[in-house]
Amino acid sequence: MADVIDLGEYGEGFRADPYPVYAALRALGPVHRVRLPEPEAYDTWLVVGYDEARAALADPRLVKDVGRGGILALEERVIGKHLLITDPPQHTRLRSLVTRAFTARRVESLRPRIQEITDDLLDAMLPRGRADLVEAFAYPLPLTVICELLGVPEIDRAGFRDMSDEVVAPTSPEASDRAFDRLGVYLTELIEDKRCAGPADDLLGALIRTTAEDGDRLSVSELRGMAFLLLIAGHETTVNLIANGVYALLTHQEQLAAVRADPALVDGAVEEVLRHEGPVETATFRFAAEPLTIAGTAVEPGDPVLISLAAAGRDGDRYPAPDRFDVRRDTRGHLAFGHGIHYCLGAPLARLEAGTALRTLLRRAPGLSLDGPPGPWLPGMLVRGRRSLPVRWQERPPLT
Repeated sequence: MADVIDLGEYGEGFRADPYPVYAALRALGPVHRVRLPEPEAYDTWLVVGYDEARAALADPRLVKDVGRGGILALEERVIGKHLLITDPPQHTRLRSLVTRAFTARRVESLRPRIQEITDDLLDAMLPRGRADLVEAFAYPLPLTVICELLGVPEIDRAGFRDMSDEVVAPTSPEASDRAFDRLGVYLTELIEDKRCAGPADDLLGALIRTTAEDGDRLSVSELRGMAFLLLIAGHETTVNLIANGVYALLTHQEQLAAVRADPALVDGAVEEVLRHEGPVETATFRFAAEPLTIAGTAVEPGDPVLISLAAAGRDGDRYPAPDRFDVRRDTRGHLAFGHGIHYCLGAPLARLEAGTALRTLLRRAPGLSLDGPPGPWLPGMLVRGRRSLPVRWQERPPLT
């Protein structure tokens, strides 16, 4: 067994800036046996090289169904099967059914509503002169979008946020377990309410009605699992994509000036944020279904494997001067949304929301700047984002 590198020994510095640690590890090799920091604190293989990460993300020998790795996933016990914890052929079946309802046309149809929500949030925020951007803008925008898309009643959204926060960035294993239990109960009730209410013009209603050519449909457990995945992944990642993007631009003034001068660069800025400081630090766990090697490193059956999307995005062999933030960079091939069959289903929606948010915010707040140090980074190694981002600005009235 390889020597174990205890990432917890790097302290808070690793959470604040993991990239020097990833670079040092990558200089020694693309795959390492590590012990994760608290609260996880268990051993896993960690992939930090771009080429090796891309290959591992698409390797069918690395499975997502943890039952095949000898562990019963909490999600499966209290939520239900979803795309992040299944493998073919079950994954193929679920994705096929979901994509029948979550279509590109449905996402594109949201563009006017996303712009409206963005404008409404800025109408409320900008007269104040300063705000926590996460609380006032980056969080409520994608939360409102995904809750409206799925048909979550407005009265339930505050409680949903609390549960969601504990799922993606748990403060303790016990709090995480409670959040999963509460989400399971809530989603079961939501699905039952929609069944009883009859056809609804929202995504969850469409998922309930979706039927394949052979008559196959999502079970209640599968509906609960898919609603969980879409709600959690559909807003938590976009919150941090928006906030990370604003912070990156405000701390790289020449890049901010370039985007202000040419708003067409916003889409490139979003892609560079995804590469440089993406909202997902590591892909969710995979498990070796059989003996295999990753870059010459032997991985035994049942071994967990974490693939660092953040480290892959800063691999200098793939991206020259990888620590430089450059909105004009060729970011093609970045792994922020994954790769292979588990490529993020919601990537088009995340890009649409982030692009709309940055473009509108920069237009309406020309004097946007930091208003003090940002808040602490979220705990754990799944999501990459800050709890708060204080900003101030000079408001520019919307065009009429």
